[in-house]
Amino acid sequence: MRAFSYERAKTPEQAAAAVAENQGAKFLAGGTNLLDLMKLEIETPTHLVDVQDLGLDRIEDAEDGGIRIGAFVSNTALASDKKIRSDYGVLTRAIVAGASGQLRNKATTAGNLMQRTRCPYFYDTNMACNKRKPGSGCAAIAGFSRQLGVIGTSDACIATYPGDMAVALRVLDATVQTVKADGSRRSIPIADFHRLPGDRPDLDNVLERSELITHVTLPRPIKGTHFYHKIRDRASYAFALVSAAGVIAPDGAVRVAFGGVAPKPWRVEAAEAAIAKDRKAATAQIFSGARPTEENEFKISLADRALAAVIAEARS
Repeated sequence: MRAFSYERAKTPEQAAAAVAENQGAKFLAGGTNLLDLMKLEIETPTHLVDVQDLGLDRIEDAEDGGIRIGAFVSNTALASDKKIRSDYGVLTRAIVAGASGQLRNKATTAGNLMQRTRCPYFYDTNMACNKRKPGSGCAAIAGFSRQLGVIGTSDACIATYPGDMAVALRVLDATVQTVKADGSRRSIPIADFHRLPGDRPDLDNVLERSELITHVTLPRPIKGTHFYHKIRDRASYAFALVSAAGVIAPDGAVRVAFGGVAPKPWRVEAAEAAIAKDRKAATAQIFSGARPTEENEFKISLADRALAAVIAEARS
């Protein structure tokens, strides 16, 4: 790990300004992803701005009947919150399907959204990776691609977004709240937060370099059966080959987002109206334009079977 300087910010605005003033600065929250990347010298910040003391660790009722989640609420606290468990069950299910208990105790809501891909070529600094080093190429395209993306990818990158929590947030139509170095704030729909790679796969999301997440807000609860179905190579501590997060309403309507298949949580709202009537046709629409490799084309049929399984379970 390379040497770095360190400071603790006292306010969100101060934290954003500190990162803006130092070109090599990064925010530090739980550190469960950033510190690993620093040890491998994939991330090499020269200055860390610790944001754990900003008071953004509360889960509160919102005025519109939804929920306001502080950026530094731990994954464990969020998943175990009484109202989240009762009214936003898909979120609890997604969080507990990820990582380990120890990591969930430390990992934060904002940090979970910001985590980087687990593509093996991203982590191997001897291999070409446009996400790690722009313009170097993508060794994954001609390499081992079983775990990688089938849709939303590009000629520059086929990595997937690795998280579980964000897939549930996509189904719930969450909004990400931020503050910039000049004190201005903005709200970003979760659908727009993560970027597709295009020719700039090094840019994972739409945040400016010094923009800090302060909260994630959820709208009013969605009535129905909440589910999160994660298919992986081993029973625990593994990233999804395919995951499906969703809600089946009392009238049978289905909303669903998939993980493990794309560079961002993958949801196609236009296809959801057809799921209850013709699931296979809806799945085909959701994955229209997919560009799988020979090694991972199974993910499309696996996603359809995952959706079929949760619908059958909900109706039983």
